[in-house]
Amino acid sequence: VGASLFASNIGSVHFVGLAGTASASGIAVVAYEWNAIFILVMLGWIFVPVYISAGVFTMPEYLRKRFGGQRITVYLSVVSLLLYVFTKISADIFAGAVFIQQSLKWDLYLAVVLLLAITAVYTVLGGLSAVIWTDTAQTVIMIAGAFVLTGLSLSQIGGYEEMKRRYALSVPAVRNNNTTCGIPPDDSLHMFRDPLKSDLPWPGITFGLTILATWYWCTDQVIVQRCLAAKTIEHSKGGCILAGYLKILPFFLMILPGMISRALYPDEVGCVDPDECLRHCQNAAGCSNVAYPKLVVRIMPTGLRGLMLAVMLAALMSSLTSIFNSSSTIFTMDIWRKFRTQSTERELMIVGRLFVVLLVVISIVWIPIVQAAQGGQIFSYIQAVTGYLSPPICASFILGIFWKRMTEPGAFWGLMSGLVVGLIRLVMDFAYGSPGCGEPEFRPAVLWRVHFLYFAMILFAVSAIVMVVVSLCTPPIDDKHLVRLTWATRHNFEERYDLSEPPETVEMIDLGGEGETADTEMNDIKVKAGNISIDEKPRSRLIININAVIMMCVGVFLWAFYA
Repeated sequence: VGASLFASNIGSVHFVGLAGTASASGIAVVAYEWNAIFILVMLGWIFVPVYISAGVFTMPEYLRKRFGGQRITVYLSVVSLLLYVFTKISADIFAGAVFIQQSLKWDLYLAVVLLLAITAVYTVLGGLSAVIWTDTAQTVIMIAGAFVLTGLSLSQIGGYEEMKRRYALSVPAVRNNNTTCGIPPDDSLHMFRDPLKSDLPWPGITFGLTILATWYWCTDQVIVQRCLAAKTIEHSKGGCILAGYLKILPFFLMILPGMISRALYPDEVGCVDPDECLRHCQNAAGCSNVAYPKLVVRIMPTGLRGLMLAVMLAALMSSLTSIFNSSSTIFTMDIWRKFRTQSTERELMIVGRLFVVLLVVISIVWIPIVQAAQGGQIFSYIQAVTGYLSPPICASFILGIFWKRMTEPGAFWGLMSGLVVGLIRLVMDFAYGSPGCGEPEFRPAVLWRVHFLYFAMILFAVSAIVMVVVSLCTPPIDDKHLVRLTWATRHNFEERYDLSEPPETVEMIDLGGEGETADTEMNDIKVKAGNISIDEKPRSRLIININAVIMMCVGVFLWAFYA
């Protein structure tokens, strides 16, 4: 379970994005990884027991049982599609194109076309089975290759201490000498940074990041279903502990290589002059995203380099295939069938394929914005968009689990108000863009003074307040409908009366068109989750709890050491 959680989380975008941001500003971005050490404990000890006691297998199903009605499910479908387009599809395509561009020296958009063409063949010929069986193997090869690259990189630069010294001096030759552009920040070796002027303010990574991490680790279907597939609750918690330890690795596998790449190639990876950046990576906003691919191409031995590039691209294509199948299923089953109730299976398959084509077109058009956003750092871009859309969902799950008085109108209007506020910020952010280094600030103060992690905190608070106020103004849900659906009632063995009839069976649309419509992985999860009890043996509970405390102590030490 732990390895599966880690494999579901780590992908090629992490290697490009984390290493890129580390090359630009130092180690602080590892906070996104080390924060998960504590959030995974919340997943295993708080959220999963409630999901198991509720007898649910998907996150929309939990909200439907908890609140009743269908409109919250439709809301989740729409937001999921927005996140697919703006973060997953466009980011995956861009990351894959960067790898192809650096290895073959092709034009970025030619690389995009090649990646999509191969992915289309992969999707049609492989279907769901290709996705299910290849993800873990690809992750194992990527991690093994990353260990080798870290060792080679440290050897190339002369060790960790020499890396720190050379990183501080990694200033590009071409820059505006009247500014600090291109100079690594003074706090590049610290995680806790200035709350007002830094790129990652410490209150933001302490509180705002926790909101985003709770949404991702505790309410995202891809992650939670790994825990629900465990044989016992002890296995689920143990998997969370293992995944927490594995989340320490990105510091060594991605952060350090990113900083080494900047130290070795300051004129290319650290460029700040738009003309120089265009020459090196076709991105006037900066070339930090090429930090990891450049190390792979220039330092790894020929055979190993080819294997690493191949598995990176294969993982990206696998990820895209999975997203294409998921997005087509969400659109056809949750939205299209609301209007076309008598749709045939062939019609749904055709609509699903056409919708995926539409998503791909939108994502390609969106790539220039991905390139320019957040100083050209793809990982920061992904986190910013997530911060604009996910906090309301996080608030609905937390209040739904811990506050019995929460009602369906409260949840819905809190979600809607949060979506409106978040979309306003998202549209403003990308409409105005961001000034280049050394250029005067031209955006409204709300954009450049309020960091996206601060905005996530504000959005979470606004959504939660609306949920509480509306819930208190509407009739409460009867206790008979809340049995085993909240933290307080998870051990209640009374009969529960569901607020709504169970939804009709939803089949997974397979874009391969082979008639393989059953989601085999989800069926396996249902069989396993249906047999899990949240009761634990005293000895097992003690051992697991001790291990969780040890893991959190390790996390606290790491945060304190690099604070």
